[in-house]
Amino acid sequence: MFDMRPVGYVLGLLVLVLGLTMLLPLGADLIAGNGHWGAFAEAAAVTSVFGLLLTLACANGVSAGLSIQQTFLLTSGVWLVLPVFGALPFVFGSVDPDGSGARFVDAFFEAMSGLTTTGSTVFTGLDGMPVGINLWRGLLQWFGGIGIIVVAMVFLPELRVGGMQIFRSEAFDTMGKILPRATEIAARISVIYLGLTVMCGLTYAALGMPGFDALMHALTTMSTGGFSSRDVSFGAFQGPMEYVAAIFMILASLPFVRYIQLVAGTARPILVDSQVRAYLVTIVVLTVVLTLYRVGVNGDHWEHGFREGIFNVTSIISGTGYASVDYQLWGPVPIVLFFFIGLIGGCAGSTSCSIKVFRYQLLFASVSTQVRRLYAPHGVFEPRYDGRPVAEEVLSSVMAFFVLFFVLLGVFSVLLGLTGLDVVTSVSGAATALGNIGPGLGDTIGPSGNFATLNDTAKWILAFAMLVGRLELIAVLVLFTAAFWRA
Repeated sequence: MFDMRPVGYVLGLLVLVLGLTMLLPLGADLIAGNGHWGAFAEAAAVTSVFGLLLTLACANGVSAGLSIQQTFLLTSGVWLVLPVFGALPFVFGSVDPDGSGARFVDAFFEAMSGLTTTGSTVFTGLDGMPVGINLWRGLLQWFGGIGIIVVAMVFLPELRVGGMQIFRSEAFDTMGKILPRATEIAARISVIYLGLTVMCGLTYAALGMPGFDALMHALTTMSTGGFSSRDVSFGAFQGPMEYVAAIFMILASLPFVRYIQLVAGTARPILVDSQVRAYLVTIVVLTVVLTLYRVGVNGDHWEHGFREGIFNVTSIISGTGYASVDYQLWGPVPIVLFFFIGLIGGCAGSTSCSIKVFRYQLLFASVSTQVRRLYAPHGVFEPRYDGRPVAEEVLSSVMAFFVLFFVLLGVFSVLLGLTGLDVVTSVSGAATALGNIGPGLGDTIGPSGNFATLNDTAKWILAFAMLVGRLELIAVLVLFTAAFWRA
C-alpha cells in the first residue's frame, strides 16, 4: 500500500513553518499601526495548527528516505498545499479598495503566482495596501524562489524530469537519501540566497529607493518573481535602479550550485559553464537588437534605449516579469520578440523559469548530430554537452519536455479561449502561466495591466498552469496516471 505518512510529515512541517513566517508581516502591520495585524494572527493560527496536527499525525511514518512515488507526490504537493494556506491572509485581510478581503479564487491565484514566482497579480491599489499584505506577497515569492532551487537541484534530477538528470552529479548524488541531503544543500543555498538578497536591497536603498520598497523588490528580484509594491511595477523606479535590477536578476537566474562552488574557492566551474555563457550571450544579443530598434525605429537616445532594453529583456527572459514601461507601445517587432524571449528562461538550478537554456543547447546538439549523420552516414557522431557525451535517455527526456510544453501551451490556450478570452490574451496568458513569466500581452494582461478582470474559470486554469510549469510539467502530470498509483 502507498504510504502517505512521510509525505504528510514533510508537508505538515512546511505548513507549520509557513504559519510561523506569517508573524513577520503581522509585526510589520503592528509597527505601521494600521490595525491589519489581526488578519495575519488568524491566518497564522489556522495554518500553524493544521501544520502541527498533520506533522504529529504522520510522525510515526517518518523514514530515512523517500521512494520515487513519494518524491513525486511531495514535489507537487508542496506547491499545491502551501498556496492554499498562503492565500489565507488575503482572504482574512484587507486587499480590496473597499477594505474587504479577497475572494478565495483571487487569493489562491495570488498565492500560487507568488510561490511559483510567476508574478501575475489580480490585486490593484498596491500603493495603498497594508504593508503586511505587500510584505507577504514578497515573502511568498522569496520562499518560492529558494524552494524551486532545492527542487531543481535535488528532486527533479532524481526524478529524471525533462532532462534534469544531466545535473545529477552536480546535485550531490542524492538518490536514496533525498531529504537529508536536501537539508544540507538548502542550508548552503540559504546563506548565499539571503546574502544576495541583502546586497540587492541595500543597493536599491543606496540609490534612493524607499526602505520598504527596497526590501520588497529585493525579495522579488532575487526570486525572479516580479511582484511589486507599486501598481506601475518598476516604472516607479526608472533610472540607475534598472541597471541594478538587471544585474541581480541575472545573478538570480544563474545556477546556484556554481555559487556554492565559488564560495568553496572554485571559480572555474561558473566561468566555463556553457549554460551560463549561452545565457549571458543571449541577453547581450537581444539587448543590442532591441537597443538598435529603439534608436533606429522609435527615435530613442542610446542610453535610455539600452537601459530599457537590458532591463526588460532580463526581466522577461529570467521570468521576473517586472515592467518599467509598456513595451507594447514600441511596435510589433518588440511584442513578438518579448513573447518568444519569455519561452527561453534562465539556467537550471536557479530561481528562473520557463524552458531553460540547457534544453535548447541539448536540442541544438541533437539536431546538429542528426544533420551530420545525414551527410556522413558511416560516421560516428554523438551529441555532447559541456564536453561530455549526452545519454540517450536525457535527449529523450528533453524532447518529451519540448513536445509536452507546446502541447500544453495549445491546450491551455484553447481552454482559456473557451472561457471567452480573446486570442492574444488566451495564448499569451497560457504562455506566461506555463512559463511562470508574469505579464502577458494585450490591453488586459499586458505589462500595463493585470489579471484582475479575468473570469474565475480562467484564473483557476492559469493557477493550474503555473503549478505545472513551475515543476517542469511531468512531475505534476505523472500524478494523473494510473500506473503511478499502482507502482
